[in-house]
Amino acid sequence: MHKAKKQSFFNDVYEVVKCIPAGRVSTYGAIAHYLGLRSGARMVGWALNHAVALPEVPAHRVVNCHGMLTGKRHFGSPDRMAELLRQEGIQVENDCVQDFKNIFWDPAKELNI
Repeated sequence: MHKAKKQSFFNDVYEVVKCIPAGRVSTYGAIAHYLGLRSGARMVGWALNHAVALPEVPAHRVVNCHGMLTGKRHFGSPDRMAELLRQEGIQVENDCVQDFKNIFWDPAKELNI
């Protein structure tokens, strides 16, 4: 991917992730779909791996399609992603968000595309 396109895509991902309210989670796939990349979940994950160092991007609110904390290794310690989610009132057990369906935030619905 061309550097300018990659940077633009990363910024698009970051802007969507900034919209996820505290206490809610979204998925890599839902964000990719919203951005017009039906099979771009891995690209969203790649972008978020770089966002962990950006405090204004709540990357901890993005999980896989089953509610699992698949990106947790990018947060410095194995438990940091779960800690951040728990601070927002989200229950996490065995690296999986509890009540996932009820706290799932879909950008396609919430941002009215």
